[in-house]
Amino acid sequence: MKLYEFGPTRSIRARWILQELAVDFEAISINLPAREHLSPEFLRLNPAARVPILVDGDLVLTESAAIVIYLAEKYRDRGFIPADLKLRADFYRWILFAVTELEQPWWRIARHTHLYPEEDRLPAEVGLARRDFLPMAAVLERHMHDRAYLVGDSVTAADFVMAYTLDVAGEMQLLGECPTLRVYVERMYARPRAPQRIADIFRAMRDGATE
Repeated sequence: MKLYEFGPTRSIRARWILQELAVDFEAISINLPAREHLSPEFLRLNPAARVPILVDGDLVLTESAAIVIYLAEKYRDRGFIPADLKLRADFYRWILFAVTELEQPWWRIARHTHLYPEEDRLPAEVGLARRDFLPMAAVLERHMHDRAYLVGDSVTAADFVMAYTLDVAGEMQLLGECPTLRVYVERMYARPRAPQRIADIFRAMRDGATE
């Protein structure tokens, strides 16, 4: 099994479940700033030029949430996907909530603050995206009141997707009104097999660049 990744991206979601599962995998780092994702070899794996990519035998799978779900299904006996149908429906619900209602606004913020060329950035989009994010975060804040995990009474792969999503949001100062979610993120990243937090990855990259 191979994981094509770049540290501070949504690759973290895929790495997280692989580490929680304790399965052997080969990590292949793709240097996005060096444009390695645009090489012909990489584009044959993912024409969308995105990481992560999971290669498992003859399966080539892209999209971080899809990779997480696939691995939870493949190793169903590890308990990271609910066996009960109703709980499993809720599991899918919260993964989709993370990648649509929460991730998309912070992507807009990222694009219009540092990803797009300066001449293409629209400052008004930052405020609009923040306005879209906050009420959806409030929905999750209420859901997580007196709960340790998103679904049921134990951790699932949905928590790995959500915790990363919220960690990015926290770096963007979007969780100021969500104390429950901040505690949830800290608790998830305190797990023994959790990946590095995005701030630590960026810090290591900066430190490496200055050596």
